[in-house]
Amino acid sequence: MTRHYLPLSILVAILIAILLGLRHRRSLQRLAGIGGQWAGAVVPRLLALSTFLAGTVLLFSGTTPPVGDRLRWLIHVLPLPVVEFAHFFGSITGIALLLLARGLQRRLDAAYHLSVALLFGGILFSFLKAFDYEEAIFLSVLLLLLLPNRRYFHRRTSLVDERFTAGWIAAIALVVLGSIALGVLTYQPTFERGLQVWKFSRYNSEPRALRATIGVLVVIVGFAIARLLRPARPRLTPPGDDDTELARAIAARSPEAMAQLVTLGDKAFLFDATRSAFIMYGVSGRSWVSMGDPVGPPEYFPDLVSAFIDRSSEAGGWPVFYKVGREHLGTYLDFGLAVVKLGEEARVPLFGFSLEGPDRRNLRRVWRKAADEGCAFEVACGDAVVPLIPELRRVSDEWLASKATREKGFSLGFFDEAYLRRFPVGIVRRAGRVVAFANVWPSGQGEELEVDLMRFCDDAPPGIMRYLLAEFMLWGRDREYRWFNLGMSPLSGLRKSAFGPFWFQIARTLYGYGERFYNFQGIRSFKDWFYPVWQPRYLVSPGGAARPIAVANIAALIAGGYEGVLRK
Repeated sequence: MTRHYLPLSILVAILIAILLGLRHRRSLQRLAGIGGQWAGAVVPRLLALSTFLAGTVLLFSGTTPPVGDRLRWLIHVLPLPVVEFAHFFGSITGIALLLLARGLQRRLDAAYHLSVALLFGGILFSFLKAFDYEEAIFLSVLLLLLLPNRRYFHRRTSLVDERFTAGWIAAIALVVLGSIALGVLTYQPTFERGLQVWKFSRYNSEPRALRATIGVLVVIVGFAIARLLRPARPRLTPPGDDDTELARAIAARSPEAMAQLVTLGDKAFLFDATRSAFIMYGVSGRSWVSMGDPVGPPEYFPDLVSAFIDRSSEAGGWPVFYKVGREHLGTYLDFGLAVVKLGEEARVPLFGFSLEGPDRRNLRRVWRKAADEGCAFEVACGDAVVPLIPELRRVSDEWLASKATREKGFSLGFFDEAYLRRFPVGIVRRAGRVVAFANVWPSGQGEELEVDLMRFCDDAPPGIMRYLLAEFMLWGRDREYRWFNLGMSPLSGLRKSAFGPFWFQIARTLYGYGERFYNFQGIRSFKDWFYPVWQPRYLVSPGGAARPIAVANIAALIAGGYEGVLRK
């Protein structure tokens, strides 16, 4: 008699333990919080590993015979369809937990809720299929560990969209193949017996194991097809007119001319709680890329960076800050992000700028040669740009064709009438015909002008852009701007070091030997003609293997897709 009541006693004990865990979950949460800051990194990984192990146990249990005479006892208590149902869906629960373990590692909220529900189901199925109370106890312990740790699983994204690494795919495949091999070794099935897979028997477990294995394979194939047919990630919703106007007003007061990139219309905005500052960003792959530092008063930057990290993290992405200055690196380091140098930005001081003196003799010679050939410089602003658009477009199209490239975006402007009307456009004419032009972004507070588009015709005189930029600098000096920003020279300023990380060594190699693909040193040499002050610019992102992927995603954002990256 005692033997018959023992299983029921164990079931009641497990249910009481679960109820006590739910009742005292706050105490369990406080206990889990003792680990401090490291718990947020360790707990999801440990729970993911435990969930993966639980799925493995359920799969192996589904392909092996029940222990002792438990099934014989259970058949006398429960109807056969209940036992068959529990055995089949116990294995389905196992493969589902294997797949959900990856979502738990990525801290997905949907993975957490589904894992809790499936563990409840797994406990019930363990009892109903063969009264496997050892298995049920293990699943109950895992459930009690999972319940008080809800706060670690906060990311809201699709499980189907979640990326499975090669390691995860291999681990899941090994477990499934292992369960199949275990079933084959246990039952040694033959073709004739395999045809009886849909024959239901009270005491013959072989067809039951075969049906469970078929169900597991169907789930895996269905999951793979769902991933292949999943829709592309939706594009960011363009900001509304009110947000755009507010962002432009904040950018107009910023001392960084790069803030004027808000006018391109190809970025989303994240404002702080007071709407006094914002981050402009784009999304490519898993990279959420902020264009530069936040824009606005610096006291709002830490909260904005925190909000941006949270937003990208909840979507399963990486927070990336592209072309940031050194003034706020401490803020990013406080959040545990990694910093690498992208290159250096050339800024020419305009106070007292002139073409006189020995340092400017080469520039002066180029300027005089262009002037002798009949070149004349003028600046058009606002509505004065409109009648020039046809000629400017001709120059732009000719320049794009000669460079075998197409329009860029995100960190650079592109030829667009509405865009050009917003900024001063410097034009060079020869014999009345436009042969070159460039536009500049004016910053707030008279801090700097930064050159954006620089385009010229094939028949323009040599050195035409040096002539145009020198004239633009004189124009900016007369309007009391303090700096003229020539933009960044990628990978410049990286010094040779045997102790630099892998990324640093690759960057040094590209700068020294990558001239076939990109004129790194030529860009630096061109800007050195103006004797600029070189200031570093940085990439802030998660480190490790995520960094080269983030760099590729940034290149795709700028080029308008990976086709644009590879086209040249």
